[in-house]
Amino acid sequence: MGVLRALRGFFTGVGARSGPARGENGGSVVGAVPAAITTFAAVVISILDQLEDAQGGRVEAYRQLESVLWGDESDLQSSVAGRAIALAAQDLRVAQDTTAAVRMAASDVLVALARWHLHDVVSVLQGHLQALEEMSVELVLHTLHNLAIRYALQCVPFAGKTLAALRGVLSTAGSSRMLCAVCGVVEQWCSGISAYLRQREKCDFPHLGAAQLCAPVYSLGKQAMLRAMAVMMGVLLHAEEHHQHAWEQLLWLLHQYREVQDPSGVTRSLSYFLWAVMDVQAQVPRAKILAVIAAVHEQLCDEMEPPSPGHRAELCHCMVLQARICPEETIVFLYYKLRTGNKVDRVAAVEMLQALVRCDAPDVREKLPLFTKLVQSVCHDPAAQVRKAVLRFLGELLHSSALGCSAWDVVGHLFGEFSRASGRLATGKLSVVEVWEERTVQRLCAHVLGSLDVSAGAVAKLLWPRLLQYVVPAEYTGMLVPLCRCLRALAERTERTEGEEEKAAPEALKPAEPAPLPAPQALLARLLVSTGAPGEGASVAGVRGEPGEMVLQLVLGTPGGGGRSMVVAAVAPHTGGGHGAAALQLLQVLCGTIHRAVGASWATEIPLLLQHLAGTTAGFLDRAEWDSLLLKFLRASLEVIASEAWTVELSRELSRQLGGSPRLSWEKRFLYKALGTALAACGCLRHVREQTLQHLEATNFLELWEAQGIVSVVSRCAESHFQLALSSVQQFTGTLKHRKQSHALRNRAARATLMVIYGRMALRAPREQLLTHVERDIVGNVLQLYREGCQDAQLKLSLVQSVTEISLAIQAADAGPRFELCCKRELLQMLLEVMQEEPQESPVQPRALMAVEQLSKLKPRLSREEKCSLLAQCCRGVVCLRHPEQMEARGEAAAAAPVAPGVQAPALRALGQLMRTLLREEPAPICFEDVVQVLRHWLASAEECERERALQVCVQLLGAHEEQREHGRGRACEQFGSLAGLLGPLTCDASAASRWRAATCLGHLLQIGAETTDVAPCTNEIGYLRERLNAVAPDSLLATSTNIAKLVCKHVPQGQAADFMDTVMESLQCTRPVRAWAAGRWALTFLGDCGEQIFQEEVPELVTILCTCLQSTQQSTRRCFVLRAMFILARCHQEPVIDSLLQRCLPMDSNTVEVWRSLGRSALGYPILERLTEKLRAAGDSSQGSECCARELGSSQAALEPHTIIRALCEMVSVLQSEGLVQHLLPDLLPSLLGQVSETLREEMEPSLREPESSDTSGRLFVEVLELVLSKCLEERWLRLLREQGAWASLAEPQAHSAGVCLLASVLLRAELVPPRLLQNLSTWLDSCSANLRLTATAFFAELMKDRLVEERKLLKPLLEAFAARARDPVSAVQQMAMRGLGNAASGAPVKLQRHGAAVVAVLRGGLEDGASVEVAAESLLALAKVLGPLVARAIGSAFEEVTRSSRAFWGAEEEALRCSAFTLYGALAASASASGRRSFFSREVEASFPSLVLHLGDPAPAVRDACKMALHRCAPFLASERVRRRVAASTGLSAAELQDELCRHLARDCPALLESLCHMAQSCCTGSCQAPQEAAVRILGLLMNAAPAERPQRQDPASRWGARQRQRCNRSPRARRAAAVGTRQPGAAEL
Repeated sequence: MGVLRALRGFFTGVGARSGPARGENGGSVVGAVPAAITTFAAVVISILDQLEDAQGGRVEAYRQLESVLWGDESDLQSSVAGRAIALAAQDLRVAQDTTAAVRMAASDVLVALARWHLHDVVSVLQGHLQALEEMSVELVLHTLHNLAIRYALQCVPFAGKTLAALRGVLSTAGSSRMLCAVCGVVEQWCSGISAYLRQREKCDFPHLGAAQLCAPVYSLGKQAMLRAMAVMMGVLLHAEEHHQHAWEQLLWLLHQYREVQDPSGVTRSLSYFLWAVMDVQAQVPRAKILAVIAAVHEQLCDEMEPPSPGHRAELCHCMVLQARICPEETIVFLYYKLRTGNKVDRVAAVEMLQALVRCDAPDVREKLPLFTKLVQSVCHDPAAQVRKAVLRFLGELLHSSALGCSAWDVVGHLFGEFSRASGRLATGKLSVVEVWEERTVQRLCAHVLGSLDVSAGAVAKLLWPRLLQYVVPAEYTGMLVPLCRCLRALAERTERTEGEEEKAAPEALKPAEPAPLPAPQALLARLLVSTGAPGEGASVAGVRGEPGEMVLQLVLGTPGGGGRSMVVAAVAPHTGGGHGAAALQLLQVLCGTIHRAVGASWATEIPLLLQHLAGTTAGFLDRAEWDSLLLKFLRASLEVIASEAWTVELSRELSRQLGGSPRLSWEKRFLYKALGTALAACGCLRHVREQTLQHLEATNFLELWEAQGIVSVVSRCAESHFQLALSSVQQFTGTLKHRKQSHALRNRAARATLMVIYGRMALRAPREQLLTHVERDIVGNVLQLYREGCQDAQLKLSLVQSVTEISLAIQAADAGPRFELCCKRELLQMLLEVMQEEPQESPVQPRALMAVEQLSKLKPRLSREEKCSLLAQCCRGVVCLRHPEQMEARGEAAAAAPVAPGVQAPALRALGQLMRTLLREEPAPICFEDVVQVLRHWLASAEECERERALQVCVQLLGAHEEQREHGRGRACEQFGSLAGLLGPLTCDASAASRWRAATCLGHLLQIGAETTDVAPCTNEIGYLRERLNAVAPDSLLATSTNIAKLVCKHVPQGQAADFMDTVMESLQCTRPVRAWAAGRWALTFLGDCGEQIFQEEVPELVTILCTCLQSTQQSTRRCFVLRAMFILARCHQEPVIDSLLQRCLPMDSNTVEVWRSLGRSALGYPILERLTEKLRAAGDSSQGSECCARELGSSQAALEPHTIIRALCEMVSVLQSEGLVQHLLPDLLPSLLGQVSETLREEMEPSLREPESSDTSGRLFVEVLELVLSKCLEERWLRLLREQGAWASLAEPQAHSAGVCLLASVLLRAELVPPRLLQNLSTWLDSCSANLRLTATAFFAELMKDRLVEERKLLKPLLEAFAARARDPVSAVQQMAMRGLGNAASGAPVKLQRHGAAVVAVLRGGLEDGASVEVAAESLLALAKVLGPLVARAIGSAFEEVTRSSRAFWGAEEEALRCSAFTLYGALAASASASGRRSFFSREVEASFPSLVLHLGDPAPAVRDACKMALHRCAPFLASERVRRRVAASTGLSAAELQDELCRHLARDCPALLESLCHMAQSCCTGSCQAPQEAAVRILGLLMNAAPAERPQRQDPASRWGARQRQRCNRSPRARRAAAVGTRQPGAAEL
């Protein structure tokens, strides 16, 4: 009924039911709460303490706890609830002291606790469903049942995991009671799921889908149905009347194989039913049992979904049950499938028979011969799966009972199958899958043989001869491990039993006739060969052999073409799974069988060999060493046997096995070695000679293994019979000349092999016999074979190998100082020619290097030059080897590519050894430097593979050099700097190997450098940083490389900074960005850490290196590195860097410009600018030193340095960010620039210094720089003023230079940029020998005199004195500026000037003397005019009158400036005279000069007219005529011409006397030589003629009397004609 309820719950669902907990008697339990305890939690804790202390009855305590839990609505703390759940869950388990009532009460407490902690309770119950006894599982199921009743909807989220756990319980349910319990739980949980699906909207937990809930229900339902049906069918079998219904349900159960997804449940139900059938011994209908057999067989044959191993075992168990129920039908069915079924059917049938053999039931065991016969019918099946199934059956048969093997030679079948698989593999025509199948068959054969039980005595007697005969044949090598173990076990058991069980052996197991046993020599040879064979699947090149063998492999070609034979397939020769240990152990057991004399020796030697194997693994076994141990064991055994006949027979046996071994096998290789060892131990010399010649004649030298084998035979034979072997080889060598030409290829291979044989014989020859035969009989024959043969790669390789081994043999022979190899230089020359002739990818290269290295150790010694040349050639030959990928990319021959990987590493190692040898014999520095020079080219190569190899060579070179220097402190390594700079950036190379090697080289360099310094080498830090170079991120690599640089740079010796920076800068131009950045960082690190220690003499070279690198680098990032390096160098050595940059040729290129600008932007901008200013000033001072020096350097070099400095200044100032820096330097910079501007002017004041060239742009350059400098100091308004007034153009022009200086000084004064130091620097020029500098300084100070600054700084007196001195300067322009300065003093210091008035006037009067230039005179007049203002007339004394008269003297001057200045001075005199006591004097002067003043009002120069008008106005008060005075005063607004016209009219009307004086004045001017007064006179006369009265007789008119002369004068002077025309056009001219 429980089953029916469960099924009903699966499909319909029932509502939740709930009820109170029941006690043991079915009533409700209400416990009494102690009165002392009042809180809910305290009550629970008290009860739990009681349960833990086992005080009182546990049932009552649980019932009391349940009552408390149900009676309180408050929540229980998690910790208390967890404690209660743990106690209750623990009591659910079945224990000796736990009753059913306690477990039931604990279950009810868990249900009550689930009220608040449902998740914790369900999780604990799910865990308890596994690994519990049936009774405990029932209690867990009971608790789950109650939980589903109480909390139907709340349990839905836990339904999936709970139902999955129930599946596991259902699969192991062993009783109907357990099955009913499971079904009850399923029913209640399914009811909860149905209720949830109807009202899921009311639930507060996340919604679950129907499919999600139904999936575990469906799976569990199917399983429950199958289990229930099987149990039900088993129950029905107990009543015969229900058998028919049981058979019908059986068919339904078999049908479920096609319905369910997991058929394992069906199989378990079927197995349960078959057990029930066998238990009740019911008679099953034949049709039904056949249906069961067919269904089980079909499941085993399912290829689409193969059954799991567990399911397959369950199916086989069903087959065993069927065989026990219906044996005849089962056997018939299996026989039918074996005969008529397909491959899968046969495999399944054999597997079923294997299960039957495994069964221990007596009724099945008695049918074993029948089962064996059935399987024997398919033993020759070609299918690999069937063969493997048969082998597994045989393994089970051998393991179960030997009686089943009596009718079938099971051992023979195992070895036959192994041989069959080996033959198929040897064809080489199998697919990958077929190869795997055949190898699986072989492994299975070995496994079956290894599981053979030899404990039965009868079996031991039967198997011993059968197994022993399979030891010698080589085809069973793969079975050797289990075979040896079986034989060893049989032998050990035979020794223990000593034939006691022979009488009890059944007749069927005794052999019909004794099997033939193999010979002792055959056993020894075979087991030794098996011990020395390589591991399974080992390739020909996978195991290291002797050197000559590898050479012959390269000479004759690599084995393994299209018809390649099978290499011996065996497991590795190691203890446990290796045949080496097994063969040795068998040898130890068979010692009595092989020879009685070896028992004692083998008892000690074989354990040593086994111990050697036990200490190694397959990956670390040295094959050559192992072979040597085996051959020593063989030699020692033959010496112990000491039987010539036995040894001869062994050698013949080895020869026979040699002929029967596979062509390309390591077995054959070891046989050759063993044969050579046997011949060496043989005392019959005739036999040895015959065997040696026989094998030489029979050898096919074109075959690699045969050529290698004959080398081993002859060379090992020479160990004991050197002269015999040498004569035999010489005899065979002599026969090569008489061989047919058709065998040319074979003869060539024979020559190559013979050359190798000679070298190997020298290695193995006794020392006392070698030296007497080496040069004539060995080296002579080698050279003869080489000369007579075709000198191709084969013969060259043989020559190289032979020379190497001969050199090693001579060294090992300890020849002593007297022995010298006379043909050493000839051999070296031949080796070098071989290296040059062969392609670089040829394997000859590394071998030749090895030969050169060994040969160089022999006497006679080479000279130093020979050694250096030899080493350089070898380095070039190795480093430029090309990588296979590179060859393939260039489309070169593919045949050479496979050789390259094997060429590179040996060549590099050989080169390293050669370097060590030569450095050891030769003083290191010379040889070391030569090699470094060769390597530098390759270390900087653009090819990655070349750099990598060069680094490998460099590692070995530095290592050897370090070893040589470590014995004493020598001088500093001269290549340290260049190597460090070259290797440093390679720590960021693209190749990780190159990075690692570069760091290793740097470590060696540090060790070398530490020998000559007191600084620790920091090799540990280098090693740590080297490991971090494996990073991939560029930032990480750069950081690590920088840290390495910090360690290395401080060890660079002084004096090698240029070498270091040169190589680093070369790396900066690398195409790979990371390496270039590393080079930049190395350069910066070196300069930053070691810049102070660099010698001053190295700085110019460093600057050149940096500039050259900057010129060849275009990328901005890399240029920044160079500029930064220049900055750091300048910070450490500012003066040399500046000097070096200034020495670069002009015009300045863009790179040099960028250098100056970068320095200007840096923190060194101001110091360098200050230094450049000093240099510019020094250059100016040096140019002023002597006139002859200036003349000598005036053409090219004299201007080079100033021009370079000025260019540098220009670039630096242009990028300066702070104006204050330039302003601070202005007092020094401005004089220097002005001085250069002044010095570049072509117009000198002295004629002797003038040059014919007038076009020079040098001054313009300096002016531009001056403008740039001032642009950093002045505001824009002052700059605009300078530009508008043409100051810059004036400075560059010789004639206007002084005006430009004055304008510049004026602006600087107004901008308040005239500090005292500027004046101090300029004041030194006042006494300079350079006229231009004196002019510049005088002009500047002349303008300075206008400002109050002169008075404030108390500069008046010194400047007046300086101006007084300059007033006598031979250069007139300087005199002019001096006069101007004296005049400007009236503006700058008017008060204090009165103290020096007389002196100033005296100096100014000197400028009016005869001999003064026009400019000086004019400037003197103007200066007097300025000075008279602040001076009092009486202050100048009598000089006033003289000045007045002097000024009048210049009114008639031809020069406009003189006239203008004179009238200006006269006006100033008038102003001064009116305020002093000189009025009477000046009145007289005015009366006398009035006509001239009126006359010059018509001067042709406007400036003169204006000055004259101003003077006339100031002189008006001194006129005697009141009318004239008033007329002049009233004409303020008139122009000079209008005033002249007005005065002429007035004089003509009212002042005839003045008119007469004016006419006489005009007449005198007309007769003068000055043209300007003539024009004025002509004009005034015209005006006078117009202004004369009409009634006056014309004869009395002076103007009329002068008319004729006027006309004549006008005809002579054009300007006079124009003036007369102007005068006659005046109003009134017609009347006149």
